Amino acid sequence: MKNFKLVAVLFLLIGTVNAQTSENPWLVSVGFNAVGLQGDLTGSTPLLKNDYKSMSFGVPSLSVFRSIYGGLSIGAQFSFNSIKKESSGGSDAKFSTIEGVLKYGFARDSKVSPFLKAGFGRTSFGIGNEDEFNAARNATDTYFGGAGLNFKLGDRLSAFVETSFRSTQDAPKGNYSQHTIGLAYGFGAGDTDKDGVSDKKDKCPDVFGLKEFEGCPDTDADGIPDNQDDCPEEAGPEENNGCPDTDGDGVLDKDDACKDVAGLVELGGCPDTDKDGIIDSEDECPKEAGSDQNNGCPWPDQDNDGIADKDDACPEEAGTSEGNGCPEIKNEALNEMNSVGSNILFPANGIKLMGKKTLNAIQEVKRILDENPSASILIEGHASTDGDENSNLNLSLKRAESVKSKLIELGIDESRIEVKAFGETMPVEGQDSIETRSKSRRVVFKSTSN
Repeated sequence: MKNFKLVAVLFLLIGTVNAQTSENPWLVSVGFNAVGLQGDLTGSTPLLKNDYKSMSFGVPSLSVFRSIYGGLSIGAQFSFNSIKKESSGGSDAKFSTIEGVLKYGFARDSKVSPFLKAGFGRTSFGIGNEDEFNAARNATDTYFGGAGLNFKLGDRLSAFVETSFRSTQDAPKGNYSQHTIGLAYGFGAGDTDKDGVSDKKDKCPDVFGLKEFEGCPDTDADGIPDNQDDCPEEAGPEENNGCPDTDGDGVLDKDDACKDVAGLVELGGCPDTDKDGIIDSEDECPKEAGSDQNNGCPWPDQDNDGIADKDDACPEEAGTSEGNGCPEIKNEALNEMNSVGSNILFPANGIKLMGKKTLNAIQEVKRILDENPSASILIEGHASTDGDENSNLNLSLKRAESVKSKLIELGIDESRIEVKAFGETMPVEGQDSIETRSKSRRVVFKSTSN
């Protein structure tokens, strides 16, 4: 009864701890054993004759093992039993063993794993009263081999059953079997962070974690362990590697400069309402497309001609892009200018403005320009086919420049006048007469807006 109580207490204590795994190098066990006699065991004095029960149950059976390589372990075991005497009179036989053991386990991480055992030790048989354990004891060397099954109950706790066949070498000489059932507890694996996951299996051995994540923590409780979570302190879905995307714009919060409002990937997750390439938070006119140089606002355009005042040569008068914001010279005025310009004559091979008629014509051009203050003109210089082609090109340029100089002299701003030489490339038709060659020595006025 005392022995039963002792074993019951041991079972309860062991049952409160975790189970053995293959990584725990030490294994201790406690259990019940049964001894099966095979005939008489005889010595110098006959012992254990047939008046003793062939099968007796007892406690305890104790063992300790240390893993040395793979499934191989080495250990020691002890067992005690009392073999009941069937006939009246005499004492029960005391039985005990102490042995060294080699053990090999198969599939140790499986729910059910087999093992083999073999060893050598000393077996003692003794007859005496119940309180005289050492009375009339006979000890003998014993060899044995056996097998068993291990049943995994937890990470460290397991139940086992085993049987072994034993042969004694000295008196009392004979054979017997021993069967054991019990519980085993594995220990010895390091657990630096004390999270219940051994360092060998712990993917985060230095920080307290969860068993379901192999010892790693899940700080944000999003179901993704911190060692796999790109945002371990912010809950996010698995498809984003644990990172949130609050505004759902495809830019993760950790990379989103505007995480509370949907925006554009190319702008770091920020919106651009007016699509001017400037994010709303930096755009002083977020609903009106503008310029980066003007803080996202459009440049003013007083005359509403589509040309910003800063680029408009005539900011208060609507014009065209060709005229840099200034209005085009009217066709009537241009036609008048060219009609008057036909009276501007030049001598053969000369650039001098000839006669009062020519000067009056230039005065009229000046008047027309005064009436169109925003207009700019191009003066084209031409020559007849008389003489060398290169000389005529140079001559036509000087003719245009002479007219330009006269207009500047009369008060027209130089910036309003351009010149271009065409030489003899565009003569008046019919160069076989003095009159037509004279007409080819001319200037032509064009609006630079055309």
